Amino acid sequence: MSATSPDPIAELDLAIRACRICRDAPTGTPLPHEPRPVAHLSATARILVAGQAPGTKVHASGLPFDDASGDRLRDWMGIGRDLFYDTSRIAFLPMGFCFPGQDAAGSDLPPRRECAPAWRARAVAAMPAVELVLAVGQYAQVWHLGRLKLGGMTETVARWREIMAATARPRILPLPHPSWRNTGWLKRHPWFGTDLLPALRADIARLTA
Repeated sequence: MSATSPDPIAELDLAIRACRICRDAPTGTPLPHEPRPVAHLSATARILVAGQAPGTKVHASGLPFDDASGDRLRDWMGIGRDLFYDTSRIAFLPMGFCFPGQDAAGSDLPPRRECAPAWRARAVAAMPAVELVLAVGQYAQVWHLGRLKLGGMTETVARWREIMAATARPRILPLPHPSWRNTGWLKRHPWFGTDLLPALRADIARLTA
């Protein structure tokens, strides 16, 4: 690419980072703090982590999954931080780019509604090398699976083999959110560790080789 030719990924990334619609033209209540969009786009990544929205630690650092949930997700994937943040091989596109704030109980609010309609289709189309989407949590599963999303999170993740077989370039693997709040869920569903995780780790190893 010549020095005068635009880099579509770089331009899109800059546009997303400059986005302030949740504050300036919101759907509902404006974001109560300064937006800090967090997304890592890539023209070469074969894996896309489609998460929920940044938490407080990610809002502070600007790195996707830079918290305890990220530690668990990296363990699920069988990789370390260096590979996890190698944008040439792994991209990140949460359903909401900015930390949405917290409710009265101190839990993170749902992803902002403005992000997906404004950016998601364009951003996904800009990453044609993606072969595997990790749909982390219900919000990502609803958007990426469409009619394949039946029932709640447990039913969707339990159907992972069927969903992987029914999707192609990219294949989609539904995952629960790796939050500590789902520790009990993981204990109640041991098949996640014995059946799904080995398949996930094999795919990650193949796609990042």
